[in-house]
Amino acid sequence: MFQTIELQQGIHLHIRPTDQFKTVNFSFKFKQKLSNQAASERSVLANVLLHSNELFPSNPAFRSHLDELYGTIMYLDSSKKGSDHSITLLAESVNDQYLTTGGVLDQVINLMQTILFRPNLEQGTFKESIVKREKDSVIQRIESIYDDKTRFAQQRLVELMRPDHPASIGANGTIKDVSAITKESLFNAYKKMLEEDELDIYVVGDVDVEEMTAKLKEAFPFKARAKKQKNIHENIEHPTSQKNNVSEQQEMKQGKLHIGYNTPITFTHPDFPKMQITNGIFGGYPHAKLFLNVREKESMAYYVSSSFSSAYGLLFVLAGIDASKQEKAVRLIDEQLEAMKNGEISKNEIDQTVAMLKNQLKEALDSARGQIEIYDQYKDLDEKFSVDSWVEKWTSVTKDDIQEMAKSINKELVYFLSGKEELSHEGASL
Repeated sequence: MFQTIELQQGIHLHIRPTDQFKTVNFSFKFKQKLSNQAASERSVLANVLLHSNELFPSNPAFRSHLDELYGTIMYLDSSKKGSDHSITLLAESVNDQYLTTGGVLDQVINLMQTILFRPNLEQGTFKESIVKREKDSVIQRIESIYDDKTRFAQQRLVELMRPDHPASIGANGTIKDVSAITKESLFNAYKKMLEEDELDIYVVGDVDVEEMTAKLKEAFPFKARAKKQKNIHENIEHPTSQKNNVSEQQEMKQGKLHIGYNTPITFTHPDFPKMQITNGIFGGYPHAKLFLNVREKESMAYYVSSSFSSAYGLLFVLAGIDASKQEKAVRLIDEQLEAMKNGEISKNEIDQTVAMLKNQLKEALDSARGQIEIYDQYKDLDEKFSVDSWVEKWTSVTKDDIQEMAKSINKELVYFLSGKEELSHEGASL
């Protein structure tokens, strides 16, 4: 799918030459060990680098220049995956082949170089006013979680299940850690990113591999960094939960029921494809047991679904319910998993789930960014990724396999967030 070239130790260039798109997509993924401090600093750093640089000190000037480059898209993003935090620089530009005048790709490469190597500095460090502005922006982003009650409830569930663990560390860090950032500490985080982060560079488009490799080598002379151990599978050990049920109240109307489960299956586990099917049948899709039996048949929830967090071996059920229906909803959800443990799984459920997974994968690969994200996720496995190989894995999953996976899923914590008045009126509690 991609041709991989090691530019330096810890720095890999992945190029996919294809005429599938009229654009060329670039993605620089800087990865570092996840922590609250690192996530906080790097979220602010991504904003600072994007919104002001040496050539374009203001964001409007930068955006105007992108428009001049035939509407080139360019932005920085911060995110987390497993135990890593990533800063990603993305760019999408029209291919010179489709223009009467060339040179746009070279200008885009130069602009990415400017963003990474020529930030807007004052006396050798970031400007105080810019740092303060972007700190405020990240703090607002963190605070916005409180207004989205579903996101808030999910964050609280994971914090209760895995405190001080990568699973519960937010991609934007914490308000406390963001507030503590200084222009000097942020500049140190910037230097650490350039000099120490594991770096994967992706290019997708109708390009010449050798020519593009030479251009990127010249424009981005990164130095070698410490070698990172390959992500081989290790059996995960889940801690013993201190609480089984937690209820909290806020000013809100709809109750949020979030249930956390653990499983020994993770992304690198050989049974990962089996767990993907299992989660799909449990609550991952509209044909799943949770949706059909809890929402449609019993009308117990405004919405209900399950998701598998494969990096941590955790599975979650999310449901929007009335507070008075809490106990019955939990019981019905328990019954769906118990049914799977008892082997109540139809061929139609398996076939529909395989079809959904297959369609999702093919849909993701219809875009250049999707191809980059899929390859970045699967490249560390001990096998070459292909659509056919993963479809084969899914289609080979049997009813007995799914039953075995269901038996490995253990309910750990029930978290319920409800309105204060509603809870007092209904008298519902865990």
